[in-house]
Amino acid sequence: MDNDLRNNYCVILAGGKGRRLWPCSREKLPKQFIDFFGTGQTQLQQTYERISHIFPLDHIFVNTNIEYVDFVREQLPQLPPDNLMAEPIWRNTAPSVAWAAHRIAHINPNANLLVTPSDQIVFREELYRKNILEGLDFVSKNNSLLTMGIRPTRPEPGYGYIQVGNPADMEDVYEVKTFTEKPDREFARMFMESGEWYWNTGLFLCNLQYLSVCFYKFLPAVLSTLDEAKPNFTIEEENEFINENFPSYPNISIDYGILEKSDRVCVMMCDFGWADLGTWHGIYEAMQKSQDDNVVISSDVLLDESHGNIIKLPEGKLAVINGLDGFIVAEQDNVLLICKKEDSSALIRKYVSEVQMKKGNEYV
Repeated sequence: MDNDLRNNYCVILAGGKGRRLWPCSREKLPKQFIDFFGTGQTQLQQTYERISHIFPLDHIFVNTNIEYVDFVREQLPQLPPDNLMAEPIWRNTAPSVAWAAHRIAHINPNANLLVTPSDQIVFREELYRKNILEGLDFVSKNNSLLTMGIRPTRPEPGYGYIQVGNPADMEDVYEVKTFTEKPDREFARMFMESGEWYWNTGLFLCNLQYLSVCFYKFLPAVLSTLDEAKPNFTIEEENEFINENFPSYPNISIDYGILEKSDRVCVMMCDFGWADLGTWHGIYEAMQKSQDDNVVISSDVLLDESHGNIIKLPEGKLAVINGLDGFIVAEQDNVLLICKKEDSSALIRKYVSEVQMKKGNEYV
């Protein structure tokens, strides 16, 4: 492996509203800033610690919304001030990555970049580190976007899927045939059985020179006007420019805006024990089960004749539950949710919208 490690950078995306874990994750305090499992660390802190074993601390950037800046500063006091990027308005991941790439390219035009969500769990960290370093080495030598794929262990409709194509010029790396976002359960089962489809972890790597080409080609290059006006811009000038111009960025994900449009996308087959902690169902699948297949998260519960549930209640509250199978029971502040666990992501999105419309923002 001859990639110069000094060229490796990472951006952690931590600006989402976390609505898929409603009501425990709320717009004022979303999931990435919560110690959800009572471990003493939030999801953001766990992600940062995992990444800090691979990258120098001054090469790790955190992208968030301006509403959450204080949470990031409080939870990551070691983060250099210029490595915290606060967006003035909610947009999807493509604008976030475009800005991070712009800032890092200004520091090091030869940089290779890892983009990671802040709400994942990794069970085999040594393998994770090995795969990330191999991936960075691959993108340092290839003008290609590289995603990380995990072989499905169940027909999960809440995840994105990647169809594997021809082998690329590195072991366990293949060209991507297609992306499919959140299929229904029957398609997810077919994908799993075919052996051709992998879960899309949301982790992706690239060299910044090629990523810049992709952004110029597929998305409006809003930041190029700053480069033309002030090629030697300061961080303060860049922040000012973002505050004025970020709202004109399209509200589009990096997957849809760049990865699905590029003809040079590869996937690395990984096995580092991964789960998305952004959904109730994902958390249920990732956690250790009781004898009756229940997952109880930091809660005081008496369960009787109840199976396959996930339960999270506030401290100081006791629940007695009889005869419940396959449900989410979650309470936080002024909301109690009791909802079928299967395909709950779509249901919760619907309920959050309905509650916001009928009851107002205080419940969201």
